[in-house]
Amino acid sequence: MSDTKDNKTIMKNIRDIGLQKFLAPAALVILYVFFGIFGRNFFSYSTLINILDSSYYIGFIAIGVTFVIITGGIDLSVGTVMMCAAIIGGTAYKSWDWPMWLSLILILVIATAFGFFNGIMVSRLSLPPFIATLGTMMISMGVGSIVSNVRSATYPTRSNADGWFKSIFKHISEDGTSFPTGALVLLVVAIVAWVILTRTKMGRYIFAIGSNKEAARLSGVNVQKWEMMAYVVSGFLAGIGGIAFAAVYTTVMPAQGQGFELYAIAGAVIGGTSLSGGVGSVFGTLIGVYIMSVLRTGLPSMDLQAHYQTFFTGVVVIGAVLLDIYRNKKASEVKIPSKSDLYKSEMLEKIRTLKSSLSGADGVKAGSLRAEIDAAKREMKKGYAHLKQEEKNLKHGLAED
Repeated sequence: MSDTKDNKTIMKNIRDIGLQKFLAPAALVILYVFFGIFGRNFFSYSTLINILDSSYYIGFIAIGVTFVIITGGIDLSVGTVMMCAAIIGGTAYKSWDWPMWLSLILILVIATAFGFFNGIMVSRLSLPPFIATLGTMMISMGVGSIVSNVRSATYPTRSNADGWFKSIFKHISEDGTSFPTGALVLLVVAIVAWVILTRTKMGRYIFAIGSNKEAARLSGVNVQKWEMMAYVVSGFLAGIGGIAFAAVYTTVMPAQGQGFELYAIAGAVIGGTSLSGGVGSVFGTLIGVYIMSVLRTGLPSMDLQAHYQTFFTGVVVIGAVLLDIYRNKKASEVKIPSKSDLYKSEMLEKIRTLKSSLSGADGVKAGSLRAEIDAAKREMKKGYAHLKQEEKNLKHGLAED
C-alpha cells in the first residue's frame, strides 16, 4: 500500500513539473534522434558545432528574457538591443580606432543601459512592458543605424591579433578542428543565472513579484527595484549575446536583430517559463533554445526550406503555451476532499503507525501487529468502497433532481 501511494505521489510530481523538467528534455532527445535517422549527415561533429554556434547569442538573450518573464513582464527589445550594441561596438573599433577590449566593454555598457531604460519605464513609470520594450526595440534599431551611419560593422578575423575574443566562443586548432568553447561560456552564464534565481534574495523577490506583485509589495519587497533589476539583467545578457554574435558571424548589419527576441521568448516558453509569471527555469530555457537550434539545423538536412523551421517553431510554441495554460489551470483548482478521501487518509495513517511499531516488536507482538495491519487494510478497503458508493448514489440523486 505504501509503495502504491509513493508511486502515485511520484506520478503527481511528474505531472506537476513535467512540462519543464521532463517534456522539454524528452522533446530535445526525440528531435535529435529523429533528424539523425531521417536527416542527411546529421549525426556528425560539424552538425553539432553548427547547432551550438547558432545557440550562443539566442541562449544568452533567452536567459535574460527568462528573468523578465518570471516577473510577469516581457522584453521585445533584446534582439535589436543586442545588435545595436554590437554594431556600435564594431563602429567604435573600426571607425573610432578604439581598442578591441574597450569596444567589447562598450557593447556591454550600451546593452545594459537599454535594459536599465526598460526597467525605469516599466517599474517607475508603470508603462506596460509590451509597449515599453516595443518602443525600445524601435529606438535601438534607430540608434544603431544612426551611430553606424547605416553601415555594417566588420569585426577582425580570427587571424588578426584583435580577433582574440573569437576563441572564447570557438577555438580552432592548428589542424582545423573546431571546439565549441562558447558552449562552456553559455553553461557558466546559465549556472550563474540559476544561482541568482534560486539561491539569492534577488531571485526570491523576482519569483515573488511574478507570482503576486501586490502581495510581494505588502510583504515589504521593493517591487520597483527588483522588477527593474530583471530588465537590467536582460540588457546585460543581450550585451554578452552581441559579443557572441560578433565572434561567430564577424559582420553586423544595421537595423538587424528584429525577430531574435521571438526566438528568445520561444526558448523560454518551450523550456517551461510561464508567461503568467512566477514560474521559470534557466536550464529549461537552455533546453528550449537547443530544441529550436536542432530544428533550424535538422530541417535543412531533410531538404526542407528554412521557412519550415519558422512554422514548426510556431507550432511548438503554441503547444508549450497551451500546456502552460493547462498547468496553471490545474494548479489553481481547489480540490475539496470527500468523506471517502478523508477516511482513506486516516486509515493509511493508522496503517503507517502500525507498521512503524512493527519494526521494534518481538515475535508474539509482531504477529499481533501484522494481523491488526491486515485487518485495517481490509476495513479500509471495505469502508472506502462503501463511502464511494454512497457518494456516487448521492451524486446520481442530485443529477436526477
